[in-house]
Amino acid sequence: MHDDPHDHGHDHAHAHGHDHTHGVVDPSIATTGRGLWAIKWSFIGLMATAAVQLVVVVVSGSVALLADTIHNFGDAATAIPLAVAFWFARRKPSRRFTFGYGRVEDLAGVAIVLTILASAIIAGYQSIQRLLDPQDISHLGAVVAASIIGFLGNEAVAIFRIRVGREINSAALIADGYHARIDGWTSLAVLFGAVGVWLGYPLADPIVGLLITAAIFGIVIQSGKSIFIRVLDGAEPRIIDEIRHAAGHVAQVRDVTDVRARWLGHRLHAELNIAVDPQLTISQAHAIAGEVRHQLLHRLDYLSLVVIHVDPADQSGERHHRIDEHAHDGLPVHSHA
Repeated sequence: MHDDPHDHGHDHAHAHGHDHTHGVVDPSIATTGRGLWAIKWSFIGLMATAAVQLVVVVVSGSVALLADTIHNFGDAATAIPLAVAFWFARRKPSRRFTFGYGRVEDLAGVAIVLTILASAIIAGYQSIQRLLDPQDISHLGAVVAASIIGFLGNEAVAIFRIRVGREINSAALIADGYHARIDGWTSLAVLFGAVGVWLGYPLADPIVGLLITAAIFGIVIQSGKSIFIRVLDGAEPRIIDEIRHAAGHVAQVRDVTDVRARWLGHRLHAELNIAVDPQLTISQAHAIAGEVRHQLLHRLDYLSLVVIHVDPADQSGERHHRIDEHAHDGLPVHSHA
């Protein structure tokens, strides 16, 4: 027996006195709207920061600051695939895309990682070129000021993106936030390069540029891991445990098996089997499944779809649904898992 809650947009009233609605579409629209809002303002902040730095790069010739400016422009550019992804996520499911368009957000995360990688390669190339062919830099005070501006601008954007990303459970937005945070520290590293040049060590500037490049490659590894786990339908083990725990504490649920979950963008889809007394009627078993769904939607606010398979307690789990080897209609002997 399946309880398939593709439509759980009905209202519930509770004894503790509050009304609310659980819906597949509405929460997603609300969170993607907040995501678009975060992207817009972080894009403006980073573009303004990078523009100020670019002016100083032209005046000073600092390759460390150039590397940081390239990275900041690249970071601002990551807002484009994220904005596209959140725009798609607001669209309702169609007959072809029955689960909606949340996967576009994961693909945007891949584009972000590739953008970060490209900025690392460019920054590294420029730093190596300057290391092999040292050049004087000027206006060290302006370089120091641009470094501090870069740090403050990136840190503000990082706090903003990470906070909103956690609110809406967007791995792509969180990854972009940590990216901005590392950018802030790399911006501050430009200051030490300028101090080194001021103290009479001209190679300090390209060396800092290479250190910034190494930090960017670190971001690629960190962000790439979290993004590709989601692209491959991975979910955090603690989420599986939480689903199992919540379902197992509903009255008359005797067992919880075969819990599966995956992210589509920043929304979670889950499937699980629950076992109940085999003497219950279909209506009674359906009511228990409804309460399990209700509890899951309460405990996991990022959950948008949950499919519950109800088993009799003496046949708990998918292993009991396997069809043994058989033959029919002239086909070879086969089985169905």
